[in-house]
Amino acid sequence: MALRWSNVDLDRGLITVTESLEETRTGLRFKAPKNDKHRSVALPAYAVDELRRHRTEQAQQLLRLGVRLSAETLVCAREDGEPKRPLAVTYEFARFVKRLPWLPAVRFHDLRHSHATQLLASGVHPKIAQERLGHSSINVTLDLYSHVTPTMQSDAAERLDLAMRGALADLKKGVQ
Repeated sequence: MALRWSNVDLDRGLITVTESLEETRTGLRFKAPKNDKHRSVALPAYAVDELRRHRTEQAQQLLRLGVRLSAETLVCAREDGEPKRPLAVTYEFARFVKRLPWLPAVRFHDLRHSHATQLLASGVHPKIAQERLGHSSINVTLDLYSHVTPTMQSDAAERLDLAMRGALADLKKGVQ
């Protein structure tokens, strides 16, 4: 919610998380991320393409209102460029999900968990998942998502078997 175009590098496919947006009793406020650490996250190509499209659309919308898109413009903003309330995004997402009958009921925050689950299930190293999620330690990531791959033990055994068979085959070749 606090991502600004100045923190999006579409040429390199990176975003840098430098702040978050919080709704308080007195209104919206920008603050440092939870662990006070900035982080860069590599984007998949489809996300870069979608962000390029969104930036063009957003610039056109703002120009219709007489506002010029700048580096400080929020990526996820109201039509007038002002910050969206975090709850508004939650409600928008819930309405979107309801329009897709094939999609199970998921919350906006569940996207974060889905991202982590897909990373780990695809064999991405947990340290990379930790960095992408901005967890303060790898233990947080592993504690939350260690259930992701129930076949980890059998996968580990298969990999060990392949490695040992390869090593034994190499030894036999060396002996001959």
